[in-house]
Amino acid sequence: MKFDADAEKTFLAMREARLPRFETLTPTAARELLANLRARAKVEVQPIASVEDLHIDGPGGKIPLRIYRPEIKENLAPALVYFHGGGFVIGNLESHDAVCRALALAAGVVIVSVDYRLAPEHKFPAGLHDAAAAFTYVHAEAATLGIDHDRIGVGGDSAGANLAAVLALMARDGAIAPIRIQLLACPVLDLTLSHESHAMDVEGLAVNGSTMRWFRDHYLESVSVAEDWRASPLRAESLEGVAPCHLISAGIDPLCDEALVYAERLGKAGVRFVHEHYPGQMHGFVTGSLNSPTGKRALASIAVSLRAELSV
Repeated sequence: MKFDADAEKTFLAMREARLPRFETLTPTAARELLANLRARAKVEVQPIASVEDLHIDGPGGKIPLRIYRPEIKENLAPALVYFHGGGFVIGNLESHDAVCRALALAAGVVIVSVDYRLAPEHKFPAGLHDAAAAFTYVHAEAATLGIDHDRIGVGGDSAGANLAAVLALMARDGAIAPIRIQLLACPVLDLTLSHESHAMDVEGLAVNGSTMRWFRDHYLESVSVAEDWRASPLRAESLEGVAPCHLISAGIDPLCDEALVYAERLGKAGVRFVHEHYPGQMHGFVTGSLNSPTGKRALASIAVSLRAELSV
């Protein structure tokens, strides 16, 4: 296991801080720890043309959304509906504010960030239902939102990427409106957690195999549910016909192997995709991209794909 220089700096700082592992905490304490980590990162807030918070009706109550608009000359702009990471248990609009601003500015697209319901208070498929409702709202109200309903993609990191991948399958099957691109950064794709990389256990890493088991066990009612493709999109019978994909994977990540298998399956299914593998990076490096040269490079590459797939 060889870290990139920027990843090693982050890893050593985290190890020296002797932070508790998420899986040793209650969900409430884990959420507080993530908020503290984001605050300590001291990421500069990038100015953007406008940021709007709103709430929409969802299957379990109101769903908070945050809309990031860069300077765009088009009357109806392309958009990406974004789902934050955090193992379906932690994370919110604030934890991913910086990456959403960065994506909007780099790609020149509207970003709609979704604050879906979290486990264990709301087990699977509550978060997925919120994700589908949010995407459907953005598509239905696109003109009012200044968005082109024919140029909407989905994306996210980690657990959020899981939701995006499932929505891509749902769109393929006609359950929701068509999707132009799926952006998956260090995605959760197989909650059976049966791949070799799930054995990863390195003191100082924010996410190890045991962390993923803790997230999974809070999210699902039982381990058997992991066989459901709506929880584990890698378990879908076929990936043929899904939206083009930009996939980011990291080598120092318990989710590494499932991302590599997903890329292989996309290729065999004839799906147009870009797969960037960063062997010396840790889980979540794209989310912290503003403090990482490698993360910035990945973000720039994502922006190229978004502009290409969401063009007229």
